[in-house]
This record gives sequence, C-alpha cells and structure tokens, in this order.
Amino acid sequence: MNSFYSRDELQQLGLCKYGDNVLISKKASLYGVENIEIGNNVRIDDFCILSGKITIGDNIHISAYSALYGGKTGIILEDFATISSRCAVYAESDDYLGEVLTNSTIPIKYRNVIQGKVEFKKHSIIGSGCTVLPGVTLHEGAAVGSMSLVNRTLEEWAVYVGIPCKKTKNRSKNLLHLEKMMINDK
Repeated sequence: MNSFYSRDELQQLGLCKYGDNVLISKKASLYGVENIEIGNNVRIDDFCILSGKITIGDNIHISAYSALYGGKTGIILEDFATISSRCAVYAESDDYLGEVLTNSTIPIKYRNVIQGKVEFKKHSIIGSGCTVLPGVTLHEGAAVGSMSLVNRTLEEWAVYVGIPCKKTKNRSKNLLHLEKMMINDK
C-alpha cells in the first residue's frame, strides 16, 4: 500500500495545477484545492495542512506536521524552498489586541483580519518549529534556524535565528553551483 496519492488520485483531488513527481501523503489535509498549484518534484509529508491560495514551485519539500494557511492572500514557495517539520506559515491572521472578536466562526464585520502575501524566494529554508507571519518575504537563500519567529522580511543569503529572528551571519551561495550541476545531470 502506497502512503502517497497516485497520479490518478492527484487528478481526482481537484488541484488547480500539479506537475510531475508529486508526492502528497494521504494523511495530509488540503482545503480549497482549486487554489493550490504544485510544480515538479514536490513532497508533502504526513499531517501537513495546506489551506487557501498556495503556489508551490519545483523541488520543494514540506515536512511532517507543517501548516500553510494561504487564505485569499496567498503563499508562494519558489523553487528549492524548504519547510522543515512542525512549521506554521500564515498569510492571514486575526488581530489579537482586543478591539475586535477573533476566529473564523465570527462574522467578518466583527473581526480585523491581518493579511499579507508570504513569499519564500528560491533556496529559502525554515528550520523545525518556525512560525512565519503575514506579509513576510524570505528573499533568495534566506535560512531561518529552528524555533524562530519570522515577523518581518528577511534579506537574501543570510542566516536568522530567534524570537523574533535576527540575522546572525551570511549564508554560502555554493548551493547555486550544486543546483546547476544537478540540472546539467538530467
């Protein structure tokens, strides 16, 4: 028994678009599948939640227990981006300051939903247990250490850690060379 959807089963899910070599666990939950686009060579592990407008590029891995809440605003994962286990990425969130009611059971006129597209540029990565808030862009090659909070846009080719995350050092661009080698091997 295969724990990933077959190509025929992927077609029956009703995804907006999907490429080749797509592995989605049958234990993952997908909501609003008509708004989810998936590229080639993508793996989505057990107990992941994908909800709302989400665009996933090529060579992406979303590890177990991670959740992407794209809502109407959207989340974009460009090629070679990685989301480690137990991460949460929010393109929309309620305002918690107490001036309005919160949660999805409340009519929108009584809520203040904070929205902002989230983008993971090429080769960006977040470690296990990270949280990414609305309106954030992780520029090309940005890397975030485990258990960090990403509440602002991150510069390219830098390493961040902490709550909220702060830049600790620059990241090597050697993986761009490895990417070219991999593409030339095909």
